[in-house]
Amino acid sequence: MALRFFNTLSRSVEEFVPLEPEGKRVGLYCCGPTVHDFAHIGNFRTFVFADLVRRWLEFKGCAVRHVMNITNVEDKIIQRVTAAHVSLPDYTAQYEAAFFEDFQALGCLRPHETPRATECMADIIALIGKLMERGLAYRAPDGSVYFSIEKHQARGGRYGQLLKLNFEEMRPGQRVSSDEYAKEAVADFALWKARVPPDGGVFWPSPWGEGRPGWHIECSAMSMKLLGPSFDLHMGGEDLIFPHHEDEIAQSEGAGLQAAGQPFVKYWLHGAHLLAEGKKMSKSLGNYFTVRDLLAQGFAGREIRHLLLTAHYRESFNFTLDGLRAARMALGRLDECLGKLREAAAGAGAPPDANLLEQFTAALDEDFNVSAAWGTIFEWVRNMNRLAASGELRPEQAAAGLAAWQKIVLVLGLETGETAGAPPELLALLEQRNAARKAKDFKRADALREQLQRAGWAIEDRPKGALLKRL
Repeated sequence: MALRFFNTLSRSVEEFVPLEPEGKRVGLYCCGPTVHDFAHIGNFRTFVFADLVRRWLEFKGCAVRHVMNITNVEDKIIQRVTAAHVSLPDYTAQYEAAFFEDFQALGCLRPHETPRATECMADIIALIGKLMERGLAYRAPDGSVYFSIEKHQARGGRYGQLLKLNFEEMRPGQRVSSDEYAKEAVADFALWKARVPPDGGVFWPSPWGEGRPGWHIECSAMSMKLLGPSFDLHMGGEDLIFPHHEDEIAQSEGAGLQAAGQPFVKYWLHGAHLLAEGKKMSKSLGNYFTVRDLLAQGFAGREIRHLLLTAHYRESFNFTLDGLRAARMALGRLDECLGKLREAAAGAGAPPDANLLEQFTAALDEDFNVSAAWGTIFEWVRNMNRLAASGELRPEQAAAGLAAWQKIVLVLGLETGETAGAPPELLALLEQRNAARKAKDFKRADALREQLQRAGWAIEDRPKGALLKRL
């Protein structure tokens, strides 16, 4: 079955056909973090989904080149650098490092390229220069450079490809210098911002004077540098559709770098907003969660990832602590079933369960329907548990299920096994407890069990050895 998903560009579900003639090489760009603070769980919904998309394309035999930028210069960052009285690199480095720690905790594969905006300044300036040469950009009286929507459209360009815009409300010559602006503010946007006193030491030389790039031009320059002027798939949250992604299309295609008939990006894939405890996340409401907040509360990265991958990407999703507890229980049921299968397989070998893989594949091929995919998995778990309880689970059947799961888990990005994610020091305590039981020192064994329980882990004794399971 072919992969189909909703392309924001066409506003319809389409079959995914890569630009590369043989259909195996795929260029994927996902707008990455703006490193002015710790990324919150809403940000990570996008990044976990992008990771799932990459894994699924690789599962289907594609050679994916995954690029995710690091926005390390823009309006908010400069404001915080000025307030903190530190250098731009010192300020952003701490949050970039924290981001990748959280990224790894959620089981995300590191992108093949993670360009920083400040390291691509020559490419950004060259792209702006190309737009100036083509007459689509102009220098304002303050020295800033803007993209002209009117001239772009006069040259046959289309502004408003990702969503419908009301051009009757647009005032000719209106300019927007900020990186973010309201949907109603359709206007020329900044490509290069002239240096002003509040910028402090954050500026670069350019043919138009000292300054810094606008946010939108950064992504265009970095994506085309690493994936070429036309590539397959661009991802991000739905909040980026306008103005960020619309501006990316205009300036990238306005530069005229694509081959005749080729778009800047063929498919645009956007994830829906995330709510927290039923409301928009806000520190004042106490529902603002970062990954490190949740890890500090004792939740595991795999539990957070599982919860983020339970709802369809185009549906708004309510992230709750109760939902995380439910994710813990669901993964516990899955781990318990896998443990039974390992015991039942008893070293037997078998090809992967074809029915399980077919149903899982059909779900994800239809617009990344991860909810249906999980339904398939837990129906399989119920069936395996029933067979195990009745003594009807054959070793070859268990081995086939495990072989299928080994393929599925690579897509879902979840650790396997009951002790997956247990810190080494807790595994050491488990070994000490096992040794105490063997020596019939039951008082010490019980004390170690209680110590593990206080740390959030339960011991499950099985014929082939004790295992740790999260509470």
